[in-house]
Amino acid sequence: MRKLNPIRAASKRRKASSGFSLIELLIVVAIILVIAAIAIPNLIRARIAANQAGAVENCRTIATAEIIYYTTYGVGFAPSLNVLGGPVAGTPTVTNAQLIDDVLSTGNRSGYIFTYVPLSIDSNGAYQDYALNADPQAGGLSGNNHYFTDEPSIIHVNTIAPATINDPPIQ
Repeated sequence: MRKLNPIRAASKRRKASSGFSLIELLIVVAIILVIAAIAIPNLIRARIAANQAGAVENCRTIATAEIIYYTTYGVGFAPSLNVLGGPVAGTPTVTNAQLIDDVLSTGNRSGYIFTYVPLSIDSNGAYQDYALNADPQAGGLSGNNHYFTDEPSIIHVNTIAPATINDPPIQ
């Protein structure tokens, strides 16, 4: 049997007891960075899509709550989003209708700001129509689309600026 050179034997012992080399660690870090570079934009796009879908659904919820408020209380449309919400304690009233949740009644939800404006008032002091805009809090991060709805409950969309009744309805 052939004897190993003492230098070679020492080198083999060192290799067996040493951990990962610097090159191996750099390769692993590079692979993780490539995976993150692929995954993070997809996660952001998924979050934006979820926020936009939530904004449309919240517009529908507010429009439905307005119709219920109008028919239940007979005082026109609500003067504010806060009136549509309110704590769930006690019986619903004209100033605490409990038709939408407390978070939505503040006007901020899922990366969108909801701006509610009651419009024309009749001779009895009741609002006969309203306008609702849903705009992203941070364009490109929390959402890309702007939404608008009013008493016919048709939701309009604009991808550049706050939506109006003149923008196309969502499909």
